[in-house]
Amino acid sequence: MQRIKSKEEVLTLCEREKVKFIDLQFSDLLGHVKSVTIPMQKLPEAIDQNIWFDGSSIEGFARICESDMYLKLDLSTFAILPWTTDNGNVTARFICDVYKPNGEAYESDPRYILKKQVAKALAFGFKYFVGPELEFYLLKRDENGKIIPLPHDHAGYFDYATDEDSEVRKDMTVALQKLGIQVEALHHEVGSGQHEIDFKYGDPIITADSVLTFKIALKQIARKHGLFVSFMPKPFFGLAGNGMHVHQSIFTNSRNAFYDANGLYHISELGKSFIAGQLFHIKALNSILNPIVNSYKRLVSGYEAPVYISWGQVNRSALVRIPRVNDNKPSSTRAELRCPDPAANPYLAFATMLATGIDGIENEMLLPYPVEENVYEMTNEEMLNRGIETLPANLYESLRYLANDRLLQDVFGETTFKKYYDIKMKEWDSFRIAVTDWEKDNYLEKY
Repeated sequence: MQRIKSKEEVLTLCEREKVKFIDLQFSDLLGHVKSVTIPMQKLPEAIDQNIWFDGSSIEGFARICESDMYLKLDLSTFAILPWTTDNGNVTARFICDVYKPNGEAYESDPRYILKKQVAKALAFGFKYFVGPELEFYLLKRDENGKIIPLPHDHAGYFDYATDEDSEVRKDMTVALQKLGIQVEALHHEVGSGQHEIDFKYGDPIITADSVLTFKIALKQIARKHGLFVSFMPKPFFGLAGNGMHVHQSIFTNSRNAFYDANGLYHISELGKSFIAGQLFHIKALNSILNPIVNSYKRLVSGYEAPVYISWGQVNRSALVRIPRVNDNKPSSTRAELRCPDPAANPYLAFATMLATGIDGIENEMLLPYPVEENVYEMTNEEMLNRGIETLPANLYESLRYLANDRLLQDVFGETTFKKYYDIKMKEWDSFRIAVTDWEKDNYLEKY
């Protein structure tokens, strides 16, 4: 889909497609999509004069005394929501930027935070590209529509004969393509009922928009099949968790600056410094890339989870992996950060990943030697001797590292950082004092 740029184009398309309603979408600080709907006849006014709303009820936004804000429509994000075309209430959507009454961009708008980091990178001559891979589970609903906490099928990785949901994935792909998201592959994942649909890498702002749209679209299409999509990082004990591996590269003057024909794994010194910056900040960065309590049920040492702070190429236990480089296609050179999960706010994730990578380039940080052995099989002594550390074990530990990382705090800004930190500490405290079924099963009769 060609990205719309003018009011006239938008109104012409809406008339042609018989649009009746407009959804104005934006992200709260945690990455949850918020939306207000207006009738089609209000769209010209909304484009010219914006839409005002009360920001005090949005997670991580304004206090009651400073609640007036407005949404500015990004016309390039116009799309028809394909699941609304069957009942006659055809609805289009725009993704919006949040502004304060004085006309300044709202500092706690996650999209604005990402835009600032992209602009800083461009000032260095760097154009950042990302390609996330989101995994998800399909779950059944009972006759009352309640979610049944069991996988929908019993197929495994790339299975065909036992894959019950190939047609569901195809319907999802059709919807994504109608929304302008270029799908590259779709397949069953490792876990029973687990799936993945990959889309083309690109500009981080457009890609973050696509991540939010991706989640909404998949949930809507699953509902039409009587199913539910969950991006929860670790929904089932004993089954694979949902990750969001992110492929990254930096371009300068239309050339992939990560590529060096003579470098180790064909990675340039700039690329190595970028990776080194991310590894240097990774313990604090993890509080943004793996932002909920459940994230750390996926990131457990001893399992096939990316918890070891290392890098390599053939080693899939490494935190950063360098996919094999095709010398005939150097533009595809990239570094894959394997720890993020789909609970992350994509705007904040890409903003902080970019900032820490640029920090590595600015300070010419050096990478340690790559680790190509299977870290899962190393003893603690071997890991200690190799200098291989692990990610924080829980959300609290990650937040404590974040509290001491000045660079990441600067990415958020003082006010927004305090909001994010306080929200996440409250989440941890709520979890910390909860009494779980596991505790009751193991302790209730014994003590």
